[in-house]
Amino acid sequence: MRSIRLIARLDIKGQNLIKGIRLEGLRVIGDPNVYARKYYLAGADEIIYMDTVASLYGRNHLGPIIRKSTEECFVPITVGGGIRSIEDVRSILECGADKVAINTALMTDPELVRRVAEKYGSQCMVASVEAKKTTPGKWEAYFNNGREHSHKDVVEWAATLEHLGAGEILLTSVDMEGTRKGFDSQLVQAVSSVVSIPVIASGGFGQLQHFDEVVGAGADALAFADCLHYDRIPLAQIRARAVKHSVEVREFNA
Repeated sequence: MRSIRLIARLDIKGQNLIKGIRLEGLRVIGDPNVYARKYYLAGADEIIYMDTVASLYGRNHLGPIIRKSTEECFVPITVGGGIRSIEDVRSILECGADKVAINTALMTDPELVRRVAEKYGSQCMVASVEAKKTTPGKWEAYFNNGREHSHKDVVEWAATLEHLGAGEILLTSVDMEGTRKGFDSQLVQAVSSVVSIPVIASGGFGQLQHFDEVVGAGADALAFADCLHYDRIPLAQIRARAVKHSVEVREFNA
């Protein structure tokens, strides 16, 4: 039985934690460090920070947030947004992150995956894939926080990213993100069927049955944002759901 990780995802704009719907209409939630510590204390297995405007401005601005977070949260931290080079990766890791998530830069420089994996290990290299459905059973990869077409087929692109050395895929359904209507389980299943590395499903969780559906589709980890930020479904309930359905998760006692 594979173990499922429960991950808190924090999308950041400037110094604020924000949340949108389909990666648009961003609403300020609050101080990201306050929320990260809250989720750590509630049992999050990992934390993902995504700088939502970094690709537009050419650099990641999360250094101070990450440094503070590593003083308070003792779980693996992944950081994404605006990472374009080995130097950018080194800078993020020196702030205390354990992994980097890269999307936009890979569209023009896919070999960056290989360089990161060779220097820091494949476990450090998370390939971020933002998917939008085009036709039934087909999805296109987007970049720049879901704004721009790549004209790449998501399933084929995921297989390529694994071949290049990615250790995980953060798979975000732009169509479902923030809607609370459920993960795109077909998307997760399609990608999981062609890669052997872990797939993190992100975008759409709204009720506990969505957990069952996406785990059944092959997800190895689930990223939660909306349900945590608005205190709708706490991590304890999600963990209890997993245990009830005999899904292996990390033991945690609050």
